[in-house]
Amino acid sequence: MNGIVIIDKPQGWTSQDVVSKLRGVLHTKRIGHGGTLDPMATGVLPVFVGRATRGVEFFEHAEKCYETVLRFGITTDTEDITGTVLEEKPVQITRQQLDAALEHFRGEIFQVPPMYSALKVGGQKLCDLARKGKEVERKPRQITILELTVLDFTGDTARLRVACSKGTYIRTLCKDIGAALGCGGCMESLRRVQAGAYTIDEAIPLSQLVESREPECFLRPVDTMFTQYPAVTLTEKQTLRCRNGNSFTIDLPDGTYRAYDGNGAFLMLSKVEGGIMSTIKSFFEVE
Repeated sequence: MNGIVIIDKPQGWTSQDVVSKLRGVLHTKRIGHGGTLDPMATGVLPVFVGRATRGVEFFEHAEKCYETVLRFGITTDTEDITGTVLEEKPVQITRQQLDAALEHFRGEIFQVPPMYSALKVGGQKLCDLARKGKEVERKPRQITILELTVLDFTGDTARLRVACSKGTYIRTLCKDIGAALGCGGCMESLRRVQAGAYTIDEAIPLSQLVESREPECFLRPVDTMFTQYPAVTLTEKQTLRCRNGNSFTIDLPDGTYRAYDGNGAFLMLSKVEGGIMSTIKSFFEVE
Protein backbone atom coordinates (compact mmCIF):
# COMPACT_ATOMS: atom_id res chain seq x y z
CA MET A 1 0.00 0.00 0.00
CA ASN A 2 1.61 3.24 -1.21
CA GLY A 3 0.44 6.82 -1.46
CA ILE A 4 -0.47 9.99 0.39
CA VAL A 5 -3.65 10.64 2.34
CA ILE A 6 -4.57 14.21 3.25
CA ILE A 7 -6.05 14.23 6.73
CA ASP A 8 -8.02 17.06 8.31
CA LYS A 9 -6.41 16.69 11.73
CA PRO A 10 -8.87 16.99 14.62
CA GLN A 11 -8.21 19.21 17.62
CA GLY A 12 -6.59 17.50 20.59
CA TRP A 13 -4.61 15.01 18.52
CA THR A 14 -0.87 15.21 17.94
CA SER A 15 0.42 14.53 14.43
CA GLN A 16 2.00 11.34 15.77
CA ASP A 17 -1.37 10.28 17.25
CA VAL A 18 -2.80 10.43 13.72
CA VAL A 19 0.08 8.37 12.31
CA SER A 20 -0.31 5.75 15.04
CA LYS A 21 -4.05 5.48 14.37
CA LEU A 22 -3.53 5.07 10.63
CA ARG A 23 -0.96 2.32 11.13
CA GLY A 24 -3.78 0.21 12.51
CA VAL A 25 -6.39 1.35 9.99
CA LEU A 26 -4.17 0.78 6.94
CA HIS A 27 -2.39 -2.26 8.40
CA THR A 28 1.11 -1.03 7.71
CA LYS A 29 3.96 0.26 9.84
CA ARG A 30 5.60 2.33 7.13
CA ILE A 31 3.85 5.66 7.67
CA GLY A 32 5.05 9.20 8.33
CA HIS A 33 3.55 12.69 8.35
CA GLY A 34 4.54 15.85 6.54
CA GLY A 35 4.86 18.70 9.03
CA THR A 36 3.89 18.67 12.69
CA LEU A 37 0.72 20.39 13.89
CA ASP A 38 0.26 21.29 17.56
CA PRO A 39 -2.53 19.36 19.36
CA MET A 40 -4.77 22.44 19.49
CA ALA A 41 -4.40 23.00 15.72
CA THR A 42 -6.59 21.46 13.03
CA GLY A 43 -6.33 21.15 9.29
CA VAL A 44 -4.18 19.77 6.49
CA LEU A 45 -1.87 16.95 7.57
CA PRO A 46 -0.43 14.92 4.69
CA VAL A 47 0.33 11.34 5.76
CA PHE A 48 2.75 9.29 3.66
CA VAL A 49 2.22 5.55 3.35
CA GLY A 50 4.59 2.84 2.12
CA ARG A 51 7.14 3.87 -0.47
CA ALA A 52 5.61 7.35 -0.46
CA THR A 53 7.44 7.95 2.84
CA ARG A 54 10.49 8.64 0.66
CA GLY A 55 8.82 11.95 -0.16
CA VAL A 56 8.55 13.22 3.42
CA GLU A 57 11.95 14.92 3.27
CA PHE A 58 10.78 17.09 0.36
CA PHE A 59 7.48 17.97 1.98
CA GLU A 60 9.09 19.27 5.18
CA HIS A 61 10.29 22.28 3.18
CA ALA A 62 6.94 22.97 1.51
CA GLU A 63 5.26 26.30 2.07
CA LYS A 64 2.33 26.24 4.48
CA CYS A 65 -0.76 28.43 4.79
CA TYR A 66 -2.79 28.94 7.97
CA GLU A 67 -5.83 30.74 9.30
CA THR A 68 -5.34 31.85 12.89
CA VAL A 69 -7.22 33.94 15.43
CA LEU A 70 -5.06 36.40 17.36
CA ARG A 71 -6.48 37.36 20.76
CA PHE A 72 -5.29 40.80 21.85
CA GLY A 73 -4.57 41.84 25.43
CA ILE A 74 -3.46 38.43 26.75
CA THR A 75 0.11 37.13 27.00
CA THR A 76 0.71 33.50 28.01
CA ASP A 77 3.73 31.32 28.66
CA THR A 78 2.93 29.03 25.70
CA GLU A 79 2.07 31.97 23.41
CA ASP A 80 -1.37 30.46 22.81
CA ILE A 81 -4.68 30.52 24.69
CA THR A 82 -4.03 27.17 26.40
CA GLY A 83 -1.13 28.51 28.46
CA THR A 84 -0.85 30.23 31.81
CA VAL A 85 -1.72 33.92 31.58
CA LEU A 86 1.32 36.06 32.30
CA GLU A 87 -0.18 39.48 31.66
CA GLU A 88 -3.46 41.11 30.67
CA LYS A 89 -3.79 44.60 29.23
CA PRO A 90 -6.70 46.69 27.99
CA VAL A 91 -7.19 46.65 24.25
CA GLN A 92 -7.77 49.86 22.35
CA ILE A 93 -6.47 49.34 18.83
CA THR A 94 -7.92 50.29 15.48
CA ARG A 95 -7.88 48.46 12.18
CA GLN A 96 -5.50 51.10 10.87
CA GLN A 97 -3.07 50.44 13.72
CA LEU A 98 -3.25 46.71 13.07
CA ASP A 99 -2.59 47.16 9.35
CA ALA A 100 0.40 49.37 10.11
CA ALA A 101 1.83 46.83 12.56
CA LEU A 102 1.46 43.93 10.11
CA GLU A 103 3.66 45.71 7.56
CA HIS A 104 6.66 44.90 9.75
CA PHE A 105 5.92 41.18 9.72
CA ARG A 106 5.82 40.56 5.97
CA GLY A 107 8.72 39.22 3.93
CA GLU A 108 11.91 37.97 5.53
CA ILE A 109 11.89 38.50 9.29
CA PHE A 110 13.61 37.06 12.35
CA GLN A 111 11.68 35.07 14.94
CA VAL A 112 12.75 33.73 18.33
CA PRO A 113 11.43 30.15 18.72
CA PRO A 114 9.10 29.68 21.70
CA MET A 115 10.18 27.82 24.83
CA TYR A 116 7.23 25.50 24.40
CA SER A 117 8.57 23.83 21.25
CA ALA A 118 10.32 20.61 20.31
CA LEU A 119 13.55 22.38 19.35
CA LYS A 120 16.59 21.16 21.22
CA VAL A 121 19.22 23.23 23.02
CA GLY A 122 22.14 21.35 24.51
CA GLY A 123 20.44 18.05 23.70
CA GLN A 124 17.25 18.92 25.60
CA LYS A 125 13.87 19.86 24.17
CA LEU A 126 12.87 23.41 24.96
CA CYS A 127 9.39 22.28 26.01
CA ASP A 128 10.88 19.90 28.59
CA LEU A 129 12.94 22.75 30.04
CA ALA A 130 9.92 25.05 30.01
CA ARG A 131 7.85 22.56 32.00
CA LYS A 132 10.58 22.62 34.65
CA GLY A 133 10.28 26.38 34.85
CA LYS A 134 13.53 27.00 33.01
CA GLU A 135 14.10 29.46 30.19
CA VAL A 136 17.18 29.45 27.97
CA GLU A 137 18.44 31.84 25.34
CA ARG A 138 17.25 31.03 21.83
CA LYS A 139 18.83 32.42 18.70
CA PRO A 140 16.50 34.27 16.32
CA ARG A 141 15.86 32.37 13.09
CA GLN A 142 15.12 33.87 9.71
CA ILE A 143 11.72 32.96 8.29
CA THR A 144 9.64 34.26 5.39
CA ILE A 145 6.06 35.49 5.68
CA LEU A 146 4.73 35.27 2.13
CA GLU A 147 1.21 36.47 2.97
CA LEU A 148 -0.28 38.14 6.03
CA THR A 149 -3.87 39.18 5.47
CA VAL A 150 -6.62 40.29 7.86
CA LEU A 151 -9.76 38.22 7.25
CA ASP A 152 -11.75 39.65 10.15
CA PHE A 153 -11.19 42.21 12.93
CA THR A 154 -13.42 42.66 15.99
CA GLY A 155 -11.25 44.93 18.09
CA ASP A 156 -10.42 42.19 20.59
CA THR A 157 -9.43 39.60 17.98
CA ALA A 158 -8.14 39.41 14.43
CA ARG A 159 -8.49 36.43 12.12
CA LEU A 160 -5.42 36.27 9.92
CA ARG A 161 -4.35 34.30 6.87
CA VAL A 162 -0.64 33.49 6.99
CA ALA A 163 1.41 31.86 4.24
CA CYS A 164 4.92 31.14 5.41
CA SER A 165 8.13 29.21 5.08
CA LYS A 166 9.26 26.15 7.00
CA GLY A 167 10.11 26.79 10.64
CA THR A 168 7.54 29.54 11.25
CA TYR A 169 5.74 29.50 14.61
CA ILE A 170 2.31 31.07 14.16
CA ARG A 171 1.78 31.49 17.92
CA THR A 172 5.06 33.39 18.14
CA LEU A 173 3.93 35.56 15.24
CA CYS A 174 0.69 36.30 17.15
CA LYS A 175 2.65 37.13 20.31
CA ASP A 176 5.02 39.43 18.41
CA ILE A 177 2.20 41.28 16.64
CA GLY A 178 0.48 41.84 19.99
CA ALA A 179 3.73 43.12 21.47
CA ALA A 180 4.22 45.51 18.54
CA LEU A 181 0.75 46.93 19.20
CA GLY A 182 1.59 47.43 22.88
CA CYS A 183 -1.28 45.35 24.23
CA GLY A 184 0.16 41.86 23.96
CA GLY A 185 -1.49 38.92 22.28
CA CYS A 186 -1.66 35.17 21.92
CA MET A 187 -2.92 32.62 19.42
CA GLU A 188 -6.54 31.61 20.10
CA SER A 189 -6.96 29.06 17.29
CA LEU A 190 -5.04 27.66 14.35
CA ARG A 191 -6.11 25.84 11.20
CA ARG A 192 -3.74 24.82 8.43
CA VAL A 193 -5.56 25.36 5.16
CA GLN A 194 -2.77 24.43 2.76
CA ALA A 195 0.48 22.48 2.82
CA GLY A 196 2.46 22.36 -0.40
CA ALA A 197 0.08 21.41 -3.21
CA TYR A 198 -2.65 20.14 -0.88
CA THR A 199 -5.57 22.27 0.35
CA ILE A 200 -8.17 21.89 3.08
CA ASP A 201 -10.81 21.18 0.41
CA GLU A 202 -9.01 17.89 -0.33
CA ALA A 203 -8.56 16.88 3.31
CA ILE A 204 -10.48 13.94 4.76
CA PRO A 205 -11.68 14.08 8.39
CA LEU A 206 -9.82 11.41 10.35
CA SER A 207 -13.10 9.93 11.60
CA GLN A 208 -14.33 9.45 8.03
CA LEU A 209 -11.23 7.51 7.05
CA VAL A 210 -11.29 5.40 10.21
CA GLU A 211 -14.93 4.43 9.65
CA SER A 212 -14.46 3.70 5.93
CA ARG A 213 -14.59 0.09 4.75
CA GLU A 214 -12.06 0.95 2.02
CA PRO A 215 -9.66 3.44 3.62
CA GLU A 216 -7.08 2.75 0.90
CA CYS A 217 -9.33 4.52 -1.60
CA PHE A 218 -8.33 7.84 -0.02
CA LEU A 219 -4.67 7.33 -0.96
CA ARG A 220 -3.46 9.55 -3.76
CA PRO A 221 -0.33 8.97 -5.90
CA VAL A 222 2.97 10.25 -4.54
CA ASP A 223 3.66 12.26 -7.70
CA THR A 224 0.81 14.63 -6.78
CA MET A 225 3.23 16.38 -4.43
CA PHE A 226 5.52 17.28 -7.35
CA THR A 227 2.99 18.82 -9.74
CA GLN A 228 5.04 22.03 -9.92
CA TYR A 229 7.60 20.16 -12.04
CA PRO A 230 7.06 19.13 -15.69
CA ALA A 231 6.52 15.46 -16.54
CA VAL A 232 8.63 13.47 -18.99
CA THR A 233 8.17 9.94 -20.33
CA LEU A 234 11.36 7.90 -20.64
CA THR A 235 12.25 5.40 -23.33
CA GLU A 236 12.69 1.72 -22.44
CA LYS A 237 16.47 2.13 -22.38
CA GLN A 238 16.27 5.25 -20.21
CA THR A 239 13.81 3.51 -17.88
CA LEU A 240 16.20 0.60 -17.45
CA ARG A 241 19.06 2.92 -16.59
CA CYS A 242 16.80 4.78 -14.16
CA ARG A 243 15.83 1.54 -12.41
CA ASN A 244 19.51 0.63 -12.13
CA GLY A 245 20.29 3.99 -10.55
CA ASN A 246 22.30 5.24 -13.51
CA SER A 247 22.23 8.65 -15.19
CA PHE A 248 21.62 8.97 -18.93
CA THR A 249 21.53 11.48 -21.74
CA ILE A 250 18.27 13.23 -22.56
CA ASP A 251 17.31 16.14 -24.79
CA LEU A 252 15.80 18.46 -22.18
CA PRO A 253 16.65 21.89 -20.74
CA ASP A 254 18.27 21.97 -17.31
CA GLY A 255 15.76 21.67 -14.48
CA THR A 256 13.77 19.33 -12.25
CA TYR A 257 11.37 16.79 -13.76
CA ARG A 258 8.88 14.04 -12.88
CA ALA A 259 9.99 10.96 -14.81
CA TYR A 260 7.58 8.18 -15.90
CA ASP A 261 7.96 4.92 -17.80
CA GLY A 262 6.05 4.12 -20.99
CA ASN A 263 3.14 2.72 -18.97
CA GLY A 264 2.71 5.93 -16.99
CA ALA A 265 4.26 4.62 -13.75
CA PHE A 266 6.02 7.32 -11.73
CA LEU A 267 9.71 6.47 -11.51
CA MET A 268 11.52 9.34 -9.90
CA LEU A 269 11.99 12.99 -9.22
CA SER A 270 14.98 13.86 -11.38
CA LYS A 271 17.26 16.66 -12.43
CA VAL A 272 18.75 17.48 -15.81
CA GLU A 273 22.11 19.21 -16.07
CA GLY A 274 23.91 19.61 -19.37
CA GLY A 275 21.74 17.05 -21.13
CA ILE A 276 22.23 14.40 -18.41
CA MET A 277 19.31 13.19 -16.30
CA SER A 278 20.01 11.80 -12.83
CA THR A 279 17.92 10.71 -9.87
CA ILE A 280 17.01 13.05 -7.04
CA LYS A 281 14.75 10.42 -5.44
CA SER A 282 13.33 7.20 -6.85
CA PHE A 283 9.77 6.09 -6.15
CA PHE A 284 9.35 2.95 -8.29
CA GLU A 285 8.63 -0.42 -6.73
CA VAL A 286 11.72 -2.59 -6.47
CA GLU A 287 11.09 -5.82 -8.34
